[in-house]
Amino acid sequence: MKNMLRTFTLAAGLLVTSQAIAETAKIAVAANFTKTIEAVGKAFEKESGHTVKFSFGPTGKLYAQIKNGAPFDAFFGADERRPKKTIEDGIGLADSYFVYAQGQIVLYSATLPVKEEPLAVLKAGDFNHLAMANPRTAPYGERAVAYLKDKGLYDSLQSKMVNGESIAHAFQYVVTQNAEIGFVAMSQVVDPQSPVYQKGQYWVVPQADYKPINQGAVITKRGENNAAVQAFMKFIKTPKAIEIIKKFGYNVS
Repeated sequence: MKNMLRTFTLAAGLLVTSQAIAETAKIAVAANFTKTIEAVGKAFEKESGHTVKFSFGPTGKLYAQIKNGAPFDAFFGADERRPKKTIEDGIGLADSYFVYAQGQIVLYSATLPVKEEPLAVLKAGDFNHLAMANPRTAPYGERAVAYLKDKGLYDSLQSKMVNGESIAHAFQYVVTQNAEIGFVAMSQVVDPQSPVYQKGQYWVVPQADYKPINQGAVITKRGENNAAVQAFMKFIKTPKAIEIIKKFGYNVS
């Protein structure tokens, strides 16, 4: 009986200790990385016992929220500029910064032959709306505009452009055919659950045609002593996490 009681007491003590150690991390994440980081998060929680809660949106908007005191322990941007800006602002930890993925832009349409004739389709302009993320707040939109300007197509297509607040909204415009064509993220079209698998086609914009989309991450001062966010930032650099990230259409150096 004493042995049973001792065993129960030990087990209860271990449970309390485990619960005390497990923490929750609140992380701001660029919209393009939604499905990817959710998959990484599930693997992390299963392995670590910690909990991660994600908030998604356009990089510029998330940066503004963090600057204004939003309670995030880490920030995964869709570029390097805004995460590095948190360091300049004194709210991000310089030694925690790293590039976690490199995004790719694709031209997607549910009805137009963009896979075989992308430039011909754009030059013809036989559509009413061209969707993209807002170039003022979303790096994917910024790169799409730069690409069109480089190809001499921006002026002729400007009146047809519709901006989503984020790349997720731009993708929805094309999926629902409120826009016949759009520049979206590679991760959105390679997802097995994506509507692209049922209808439509896409063309990968050559990496040489636009400035690389290096996506940076940083721990905020709020997360400096949070065990969950510290563990998550280590986990996302592991082979298991990198395999997930690549599966969703990102490059990882």
